[in-house]
Amino acid sequence: MSSTSQKHKDFVAEPMGEKPVMALAGIGDVLGKRLEEKGFDKAYVVLGQFLVLKKDEELFRDWLKDTCGANVKQQGDCYGCLREWCASFL
Repeated sequence: MSSTSQKHKDFVAEPMGEKPVMALAGIGDVLGKRLEEKGFDKAYVVLGQFLVLKKDEELFRDWLKDTCGANVKQQGDCYGCLREWCASFL
């Protein structure tokens, strides 16, 4: 199992609030801007999509790839980050 990044640890350590989409693990400036352009400007908006997809890993990864061009590692980092956040706060 891969270790989590500091960004991941920081994100899952507290409620999401108004964090920008780029606060999500796996989402940097380039992917963040692509997501913002499609209306996903806050982390909670991406969380909403994650929940609409019923927390399904394959569906979420495919959505992230199709929406902003995330690669396999970025997809996995973002999915893991949201999955862990949900386990802690929902």
